[in-house]
Amino acid sequence: MVVFRVNGKEQRVDVSPDTPLLWVLREKLGLAGSKFGCGEGLCGACTVLVDGHPLRSCVTPVGEVRGKKIITIEGIPEKHPVKKCWLAQEVSQCSYCQPGQIMSAVALLRNKPKPTDADIDSAMSGNLCRCGTYGRIRRAIHAAGAGASMKGGKKS
Repeated sequence: MVVFRVNGKEQRVDVSPDTPLLWVLREKLGLAGSKFGCGEGLCGACTVLVDGHPLRSCVTPVGEVRGKKIITIEGIPEKHPVKKCWLAQEVSQCSYCQPGQIMSAVALLRNKPKPTDADIDSAMSGNLCRCGTYGRIRRAIHAAGAGASMKGGKKS
């Protein structure tokens, strides 16, 4: 039995401790927002926050998060500045990578509310977007950090 908190609720799952966290979230807890991308922790589509830090859930055994606090995309309120700015900047195209992108952006802004372009590039470097919306992602993060939605921002 592995016990941890997800989005503020204690969860107890009866799985092998080496089961990837992503599969526990999706298959056992019904939290399908985190996506399976590469399966090697390289693309970032499966990113969740563990004790406030971005973590690739596809390569993290659930036993490693025993007793920790996990936040998934479902645990980020719709009115969160990052989600609001994501919509205002029309970041999403196919949207597959966006849950992981948003989780990394939330973690960045918690640690650095006014990030530079270099800070954003560094924090987001492990999150791949096949649609190439990196300019929009950067603008959305700046807007969220500034507390604005930047409506009508340029598209990239």
